[in-house]
Amino acid sequence: MPRIEDRFAQAGRKRARGFTLVEALVAVAILAIVALIAWRATAAMTDSEARLAGESARWRQLDALMTRMEADMRAAIPRTVRHGASREPAWVATAGDAAGNTSLAFSRAGPDALDAPGSGGQRVGYRLRDGRIEVLYWPRLDNVATKDPAAYALADGVASFRVLQLAPSGQWTDRWPLPDMQRAPPELQTSLPRGVRVDVTLADGSVVERWLALQ
Repeated sequence: MPRIEDRFAQAGRKRARGFTLVEALVAVAILAIVALIAWRATAAMTDSEARLAGESARWRQLDALMTRMEADMRAAIPRTVRHGASREPAWVATAGDAAGNTSLAFSRAGPDALDAPGSGGQRVGYRLRDGRIEVLYWPRLDNVATKDPAAYALADGVASFRVLQLAPSGQWTDRWPLPDMQRAPPELQTSLPRGVRVDVTLADGSVVERWLALQ
């Protein structure tokens, strides 16, 4: 009959026995699955944060664009301009390309400081080019024919850019001046629209719209 000391020694050896190979492989597999789940959750969180940051930056850019356009349009003045030997109406809106995107130019009042560039007023324009809305600045109201405006991109990822003008009759038109205004002498083509509607369609199909009363 085994002694009591031998029984305790056998029990201790059983308790000290390590994991088998199968148990170790199962443990490694479980750890790998947990790590994979954690990695996917972290990657999804990172991707979501990147998308949200991109969306936030895009909408901030569009808000800045609309704010800038509104400030320029509210400062519009009924003043025709000379461009070389010809004259242009105070507000000109035409189709800038075959898709009907608007090419806009108008006279804007200058800053309050008399010594600031363009203090007497400035010619400003907006257009869509290569998926970007650009603002155009001529150095002054009256310019030589060979002077090109400075162009600055304000927003990208744009599919279409339309500006509609509210006529005295209450109708919206994508062209300005109206035909009867175009037949008037250039020095009389000083009329501004009653209001403006700006429609910007983004590349993903989203539409941003801004209405503005000018008179």
